[in-house]
Amino acid sequence: MTIAVEPESALDAAAEILRREISAFDLACSRFRPDSELSRLIRAGRTTMPASPLFMQAVTSALRVARITGGTVDPTVGRSLLVLGYDCDYDEVRRRSPEQALVGKPDPAPGWRCVEVDEVERMIEIPPGVALDLGATAKALCADRAAHTIAFQLGVGVVVDIGGDLAVAGPPPPGGWQVSVRENSSDELEGDQCSVSVWDGGLASSGTSVRRWARGGNQLHHIVDPTTGWPAKGVWRMVTVAAGSCLDANAASTAAIVWGEEAPFRLAQFGLPARFVGSCGRVIEVGGWPSPTAGGVLAFTDKVRS
Repeated sequence: MTIAVEPESALDAAAEILRREISAFDLACSRFRPDSELSRLIRAGRTTMPASPLFMQAVTSALRVARITGGTVDPTVGRSLLVLGYDCDYDEVRRRSPEQALVGKPDPAPGWRCVEVDEVERMIEIPPGVALDLGATAKALCADRAAHTIAFQLGVGVVVDIGGDLAVAGPPPPGGWQVSVRENSSDELEGDQCSVSVWDGGLASSGTSVRRWARGGNQLHHIVDPTTGWPAKGVWRMVTVAAGSCLDANAASTAAIVWGEEAPFRLAQFGLPARFVGSCGRVIEVGGWPSPTAGGVLAFTDKVRS
């Protein structure tokens, strides 16, 4: 994760707020720790479970994203991710032998409508055998919450980037926040990558080329098509989207990977600035994505709020 603030003197205090937010989300939403609220909900089966305010927000945000994407980004793909071998921290997944066979066959997701939520009583219930995965939404929600908390409590401008999910809050520095868009943050900026100035809202990138692993002769990645249970077809190597929040940007970029060839048209209809890098390196920009000659400026406030 990366954080920057204006003025820089508030950096230590802002970083501490971000650490607390990350820790709270990990305890609520991690699939990889047995004491998380998510793990306890999965084990509960058809038993209604009380939820903390944070976990309730994370689940309802995931259900909202499922609704606005027409079920394309669905939190009930958790069982498929387990079958595909993504059942622990990614670094450990990569260390396993690629010859290791899959433990089963991925199935279509049960569907987000099977998740029952009582927001008044703060209770959640899922059917037995259903495993939720909040990876497509919780990280972006965490970035949004951390950025807005830092801006409010410290009265500063801030940008928070958690693994490619970036949220901006408070007054930006002159010229906006300078952000490089690249598949791997450790790579040098090259021809099919770019830089933009971000003033507010959120920016998110989803991709299929970095978080990959092999199992039983299958090349796999972490973005699952809920209609099949298998990783989405590799039409796009990377999709970057700007929206009024990091959560909305990430919802759109993840859905775009699954939508494949239709994605540029769909995001253009939403009016979202988006940049696509195809599997062969072709670049498509839609929705007013800024050209380098225009200074690469992204300014947006309330896209996709329904």
